[in-house]
Formats: sequence, C-alpha cells, structure tokens
Amino acid sequence: MHYVIIGAGPAGVIAAETLRKTDPHGEITLIGDEPEPPYSRMAIPYLLIEKIGEQGTHLRHGAGHFEKLGIHVMQDRVTAVDSVNRRLTLNRGEAVSYDRLLIATGSRPTIPPIQGIDLPGVYTCWTLEDARHIIRRAQPHSKVVLLGAGFIGSIVLEALAERQVDLTVVEMGDRMVPRMMNHTAGNLIKKWCQAKGVTVHTSTRITAIRQPADPPVVQRLLQAIGLGAKRDTNHHLEVFLENGQTLDAGLVISAAGVKSNSDFLKGSGIETDQGILVNHYMQTNVAEIFAAGDVAQGRDFSTDSHQVHAIQPTASEHGRVAALNMAGVPLEFQGSFNMNVLDTLGLIASSFGLWMGVGGGDSVEVCDPERFRYLNLEFQDDIMVGATSLGLTQHVGVLRGLIQGKVHLGEWKEKLKRDPSRLMEAYLAKNYSVPH
Repeated sequence: MHYVIIGAGPAGVIAAETLRKTDPHGEITLIGDEPEPPYSRMAIPYLLIEKIGEQGTHLRHGAGHFEKLGIHVMQDRVTAVDSVNRRLTLNRGEAVSYDRLLIATGSRPTIPPIQGIDLPGVYTCWTLEDARHIIRRAQPHSKVVLLGAGFIGSIVLEALAERQVDLTVVEMGDRMVPRMMNHTAGNLIKKWCQAKGVTVHTSTRITAIRQPADPPVVQRLLQAIGLGAKRDTNHHLEVFLENGQTLDAGLVISAAGVKSNSDFLKGSGIETDQGILVNHYMQTNVAEIFAAGDVAQGRDFSTDSHQVHAIQPTASEHGRVAALNMAGVPLEFQGSFNMNVLDTLGLIASSFGLWMGVGGGDSVEVCDPERFRYLNLEFQDDIMVGATSLGLTQHVGVLRGLIQGKVHLGEWKEKLKRDPSRLMEAYLAKNYSVPH
C-alpha cells in the first residue's frame, strides 16, 4: 500500500506518523511545496521576536526523524490530481502514483486587490521566507503598517510590537478580531492596543501602496554632494487609506485572511466548496482520497454542518483520524470545536462555540471597561452554546467543558444570567469534567 500525503504541515506530519504506527510496512510519501523541513506556521511569531531560531519552527527536531520512520519526504508542488488513474503531477514534471491519498495542503493568504500590494517591502507573514524579510526590515522604531487585525494579524501585531517598531494597524471591520470577538470585546482590544502605543484604524481600508516619486532635481544634486538627506526609496512606501490619511512605511504586512489551498484540484472530480468536502471519516467523494487540516471542510461540533476551521488543534486531529481511516481502522471525526485563545500584548481573549449566539437564544454579559474585563455567555434553551471572555483566564477550561459537553444547566442557567461569575459553581454542580 502506497500512502501519499500532500502537505507537510501539522496535519500531514501527524498523518504520516499515524500511518507508520498503524501500518508498519506501508510505503509513505510526504510532499511539501516549500524548500524547508516540515515546520509550524504558528511558530513564526516566536521566530520574529527571536525566542527561537529557524530550527525551532521545525515540527520534528530529531536528526533523520522521517528517514528513521521510513517516510519519504519530497519537496515539490503538486499541480494536478488524476483521481481516475490515481496519479499526481508535480511541478518539475515527475508523476507519483498512490493507493491512498491525503490532501493536507492547508490554506494560503488572501491577497486583497490593492494597487501596489506586490511592491518590494510588502509581505505576508506566512512562510519562513516571509519571516526572513520581515526580520530584516522590522527594526526598532521603523515604521510598519499591518493590514488586517484578525486572529493571524493580531498574533503578528504582538510580535511586531515586541520588536519595538512604530506600528499602525488597519482593519476594515468595525473592531479588532471581528471573526472571534463581538463589538464590545473587539473594541476593548483596540483600546488596549492603543494604550500600548499601537495606532489602530478600524472601519477603513488601504486603497493603494506606492513608492514615492524621485526627489526633485535640486534635492538629488544636494544628495550627490553630501548636503542633502538621502532617502532610500527602496525602503520607503506611502500607504493610502480610505479615510483620507496617508501613512509612511518601510514595511507593509498583509494579514487579510486565508483561504483553503485547493485550486490545483480543478478537473480532479473531488468535490469542493469553501474547502474540500469530507464525510465523518475525513473521506472525500472519491473513496481512496481523504483531506485534513485547513483545506478540509468537515463536521462542525456545534452545528453538525460542514465548516473549515483553520486552527492547528483541528488540523492535528484531522490528520490523525484521516490516517487511521486510510489504514483501514474506522474512526469517526466528532467535529471541530470553534475555540480561539489570543494573547494581544498581555490581554487574553477567548471565544468558544457559537460565540455570536443563535436564533431564538438568549445571553448575558458583564463588562468592566476600565479593567478590560468582559464576559458574554450565549444560551439555547438551558444549554450554553457559546462564550466570549476578555481579561479572564480562570474559567477557560470551564467554559469549554460546559459548551463542548452540551450540559443541561437547568436552574443554573438563571443563576448564571443573574451572576455570570458563578461559572465554576455551575460547573461543579453539574459534576462535569473538562474534555482532554
């Protein structure tokens, strides 16, 4: 049996290792499209703040780890999948046949249609190569503009602030992390960042990025004889905002979101929507092809609908479950749980489940804006279905446990609506344990 995995991120690596444990004699090929050992994108912010070196981003650190497991790692890009003949076409022209295929190609940055988005000095923060460019340019007191204040953008924000740059954030939504935080919590995070010296523009967008015109003739002559201030136009950009402001920058980082990396599947017969559609066994509509990670659109725990949850815990579990099913060990995926925890310059924010609420449901919230404390609980009947918290860490496990356990709160629902701080009492009263 030849197992081929496209994608060398967490889902692909865990799948390869699970396959080896489950099928000691199978042939395993892991294909990654970057000239790097398999690494974690989530480690890049730690590289930016120099807490780790590049090797610290690698998913596995033992010398010859994959070779010892008999996993063949290839560095090339798959350009086409022939699902009829079970064959892959690679960018360099090579063809690879498979018996079972796992597509774990993850996601890629969304590039907004902005004039100048492809200029030198404009990067995403997605690959190790991006990180190398950012490290060179993001020096203390350099002017940096960050496009996007979603989950990824806010993680990048933290790293840039620690590099002591002069940072401006531009978010087109009306608050920070709009897909994770409601209006109250998102704007408290904005206020927190501003208090820490970060300029934040919300409800506006970047309309153009340009390199300034060459300096006037007189200025160039003065520079030539050493009497004028020399400006390196290769490291200078002008960023134009929809609200009429113009920002100077030596570096622009685009963190405008991600999309599933599935375009190469056109003509393959594999069904896609926002990602690759999979059943509860991580199997596509083609029996011998599976998908996992950010590229997979699978079961959502809270709604039982098909969703893409681009978070590493989901990718890891996808990879494990898919591998077992590929090797003939049936296991249903129980559904990805929408869980986000974010540390923004020391302020911890978290959201769980259906944090935005459900139709016909009810909720309770408490807010202490001066102390940057906020808690919102969402209910459907007597079950807590979602929650948002800010500046509160002691109840994170309790919130997850109550929501993921779909615990019927009974009389405790009204007690929590009167005083949401009694979460731990409710948790203990229902005798529910936190899932691991």
